[in-house]
Amino acid sequence: MSLNAFFARHAVFTVEELDAFLSHRGSGNTATRNSLLAYYRRRGRIVSLRRGLYATVPLGMNPETAPIDPFLVAAKLTEDAVLAYHTALEFHGRAYSVHWAVVYVSAKRSLPMEFRSHEYRRAPVPPPLLRKGEAMFGVIRQRRSGVQIRVTSHERTLVDVLDRPDLTGEWEEIWRSLESVEFFDLDQVIEYARLLDNATTAAKVGFFLQQHRDDLMVEDKHLKVLRRMRPRQPHYLVRASRRDCTWVKDWNLMVPEQVLNRSWEEMP
Repeated sequence: MSLNAFFARHAVFTVEELDAFLSHRGSGNTATRNSLLAYYRRRGRIVSLRRGLYATVPLGMNPETAPIDPFLVAAKLTEDAVLAYHTALEFHGRAYSVHWAVVYVSAKRSLPMEFRSHEYRRAPVPPPLLRKGEAMFGVIRQRRSGVQIRVTSHERTLVDVLDRPDLTGEWEEIWRSLESVEFFDLDQVIEYARLLDNATTAAKVGFFLQQHRDDLMVEDKHLKVLRRMRPRQPHYLVRASRRDCTWVKDWNLMVPEQVLNRSWEEMP
């Protein structure tokens, strides 16, 4: 396979992937690799995203304006990167609106990065998942432009965005995005909520499912399990937002009136 064929199969690639390709061809030399990268950058065939990470420019396109898929970039920022939170909603075509921040989960530290109009942010793997060896629970693999991507499933994404709304957006964005999903495997949702081991998050999930029990075919057995996981004392749906809240007894949650009454639906 020629280097052009490698580019055709790797819309975004790491130096390590290029090294593996060159070694297979019998030319695994760092100086050779660096020379090739410099040559193809000068020719406008590849673009450097950051140290060790490159994007391929389709033949005949301007490297300054050629589209570079932000999902592919995020998927390559660390070895274990998983598209998550609002970015997972966008990947699945379920986001109510488009965000310029691209969020991925990784156990490896990685500095934020800006490229063109996108900001790439790493979120840590939730500590309970690391402790239990379940970092990849609810992670699925998809291929996009020949690149394998890891992304959270609809079920994990549902729980994640309620657990970390700061990585998703306003409550209207969260509610409308999740409401566009016609089906969830509720057993998977509950299992993931168990793994996170966060009473407030379990209550948020229960509250959302109860609000949508008919549309999502939620049964009493699902709500019963989540009720056992709810906090013993009232917790706020949003810690930083404590005004105009109503106590929802079923979940021991103090819920903002905006969410409880879905006031965004009243706006013209």
